[in-house]
Amino acid sequence: MGFGSHHWSATDQRGSEWFVKVDDLGFVADGRDEEFGRLSRSQETALALHRDAGLGFVLAPVPAENGAPLWRLSSRYALSVFPAIAGAAGQFGPHRREELAEVTGLIAEVHRATPAVAQLAPRADLLLPGRDGLNAALADLGRPWTGGPHSVAARDLLLRHEGRVRQWQERFDQLVAEVRGDGSDWVVTHGELHPGNVLRSPAGAWLIDWATVQLAPPERDVWMLTDAFAGMLREEPTGADAQVHSRYRQISGRTVSPAGIALYRLWWPLADVAAFLDDLRRPHGDGVDAAAALRYLTGNLEGASA
Repeated sequence: MGFGSHHWSATDQRGSEWFVKVDDLGFVADGRDEEFGRLSRSQETALALHRDAGLGFVLAPVPAENGAPLWRLSSRYALSVFPAIAGAAGQFGPHRREELAEVTGLIAEVHRATPAVAQLAPRADLLLPGRDGLNAALADLGRPWTGGPHSVAARDLLLRHEGRVRQWQERFDQLVAEVRGDGSDWVVTHGELHPGNVLRSPAGAWLIDWATVQLAPPERDVWMLTDAFAGMLREEPTGADAQVHSRYRQISGRTVSPAGIALYRLWWPLADVAAFLDDLRRPHGDGVDAAAALRYLTGNLEGASA
């Protein structure tokens, strides 16, 4: 089960239960070692936050006998093992207003623990993922796309919204320049702080799935606690931004930048557009994944402006 990785519930010979995760390191062999290294550093960061920084709510992998949190199963796959927690995670979407104070407090504690992992966590580069492919798609609008059954529809969508996408890229560059120039220290960030990555159990809340951990501006996490995230998803705002900012500042000692919030608000739909266009320009069949890519591409381009 799951998206992006394979997941199992496993019981060992002693009857102990575990959550087992196998990550696909990529279809192309050339990039697998680099991806394994990135995932290893991410898992090591989560383990250090849990074990060394004392953040018990960080659900970290159980290290192997050699101390490594990630085990290379084969050229293409890597395995990690986690404690099985009796609880339930939320769904992707905005956080409920009554949960915002708790989650804000948890992520502020993570950001405060940055010195414990500053030399370990991967560092963000503020480059838009897939930008080269997106620019190639924009430059390729003058001829038919023949990759697969959804290529024509994808090209037509981009052709209709070419101006919007180019404006998004210009605005993205402006925001990156502003965030880089504000002089703020970066912190260790989770990167996908939506309710689906908050596991609630009788013992309390856990932050799970640290595969995207990076040293980055704090807004990389905080924006998902604000109405900017609800607006991107076209959901009702909670109106709690002032309380979120105040609680975050009280616990972390940091302030939140409007430019940083705006950057990550724009980052998500623009990165999605780049990824889905890349999928649909390539050779593909008429399967559910390609159909979903076209549906999500349509939602991003025809929905509310970023």
